[in-house]
Amino acid sequence: MRLRPPTALMPDTPQPTLIAPATFTPVPALTQVATSTPTAFAPVADLPFCDDPRGRELLTSFSAVIVSKDGPLLASLVSPSYGMDVRYYRDGNVVNYDVEHAKFVFETTFQADWGLSFGSGESTLGSFQEIILPALQKVFIPSSTIECNQIKLGAVTYQALWPYADLNYYSVHFPGTEINGRLDWQTWAVGMDNVAGRPYIAALIHYEWEP
Repeated sequence: MRLRPPTALMPDTPQPTLIAPATFTPVPALTQVATSTPTAFAPVADLPFCDDPRGRELLTSFSAVIVSKDGPLLASLVSPSYGMDVRYYRDGNVVNYDVEHAKFVFETTFQADWGLSFGSGESTLGSFQEIILPALQKVFIPSSTIECNQIKLGAVTYQALWPYADLNYYSVHFPGTEINGRLDWQTWAVGMDNVAGRPYIAALIHYEWEP
């Protein structure tokens, strides 16, 4: 069972409480609810996904969001039907942002639980801007490698899997640095949903070297 907690909080919002899916409202507040995985994502328009230029255009727009830290612009890129799943660890907790909550990811200081660190074994707690943003900033640079429906990785000790069987994606790969033996490589996989013929971001998964 994966966690799908809408996590963006408006500034000075009181600490949230757990609510059931049926009672969720678009008021920015944190919840943790169980959901099923997305299914039946159609290819964009009539072109094969990897041939449709709008997928890479979406990556370009997302890169601009990372630089500008523009919450409303990010919200315009998030799937209106599913929201945006974010995983900092490939097998960690899933934090889901709907369109409304995505507007505030660069403002909220709420300490989300991203899962257990593969180094310390302790829970990784922090806001989107503390945990997720620095990793995105490191990877979404002009020199990174982009692959379609393939997870581009550096040296690994695990089998990298894409957990959304019906969701097309791109991977954006930072190869690491020579001084660190390329072990500081990082990859973000970006899953895309099709809504009315337009691609939106539906999932972000972070991969890196693990001991």
